[in-house]
Amino acid sequence: MIRERLQQQKANLIDIGLVAILLPPTFVWATRHHSPAIAAAPVLLQTLPLLVRRRYPLPVLAVVLSASIATQYVVGALPPFALGLALYTVASHTERRVALPAGVVTFALLPLSLIPHASWNGDESVLHVIVFAAAAWILGDNLRTKRAYYRELEERAERLEREREQNVRRAAAEEQARIARELHDVIAHSVSVMVVQAAAAGDVFGKHPERAREALRSIEESGRSALTELRRLLGIVRTREQSSREPQPGLAALAELVEQVRATGLEVELELEGELGELPAGVDLSAYRIVQEALTNTLKHAQASRARVRVSRRTDELELEISDDGANPGVESADGHGLIGMQERTALLGGVLETEPAPDGGFSVRARFPLGGGRLV
Repeated sequence: MIRERLQQQKANLIDIGLVAILLPPTFVWATRHHSPAIAAAPVLLQTLPLLVRRRYPLPVLAVVLSASIATQYVVGALPPFALGLALYTVASHTERRVALPAGVVTFALLPLSLIPHASWNGDESVLHVIVFAAAAWILGDNLRTKRAYYRELEERAERLEREREQNVRRAAAEEQARIARELHDVIAHSVSVMVVQAAAAGDVFGKHPERAREALRSIEESGRSALTELRRLLGIVRTREQSSREPQPGLAALAELVEQVRATGLEVELELEGELGELPAGVDLSAYRIVQEALTNTLKHAQASRARVRVSRRTDELELEISDDGANPGVESADGHGLIGMQERTALLGGVLETEPAPDGGFSVRARFPLGGGRLV
């Protein structure tokens, strides 16, 4: 709204400037053979309507053309600049089905304004005026065509942007539902282990108290882990799709994943640092999925010959880095969902995801997950 208002104010200033430029020379021309009192009315009738030419292009053209015809019989021929500007405005601000008939009518009536004074500077003045008016109409018509073309491009760009945003939101919702299903399986497994351990503790409670206490401690740990995953699960959009009953992979299956990628011809270097066997289930699963998605993007889009996967565990953090030497960025196409899934996974677990071109070429994906239950900043 503010932008449109500023454009309108700018257009008004331009019209005021045009009238201010046309008015003095037209008035001087009209007073060459008549008194200023007689010349003032015809000059004003031809120039002042141009102040509202953008808002009322057809009425302004009618007034200016009528004034031009009438003034020929009163004060003689005046320069056709006002008429040309009015004709240009009709051609540039109205549809062609309206502008074309208006132009035809104008050219049909134009000779009436030239008959009483057939020449200003010679016998060819009539032709000069017609050529000038035709040039004004053609210029306005070309400008209208370009405006329509640019407007169509802007509308198409806005439509594509809306579709892209909808695709991103849909992809995020689908990924959230997928993560929810996976975490549902993790929680179900933890609860199942708790039930089995509780039953075992009940069986040995009287005869073997030490084994019962170990089972209870294991139940406590499994319960805490399940509650942590449950809190994360509650923040995800639920769907009615049935979850897969297959066991969810983790970093323990990373070597097998790398071998599968190597079989496609991509040379993959795997580096593992720290103890990776005692990770929270959600972190373990999401870390595997991010490595899997990054390598998939490298195969599909990066045109790479070599990739490197580094997984490093510290006291309170798990870090992943997947890089390649591809000629193109190893990211999915505009309608792909891989990076969206990575972002959803890291955000859900309080982590940080960074994706960027590598300094020496290729593309790099880096993810960090907190292991203390907090969030990274």
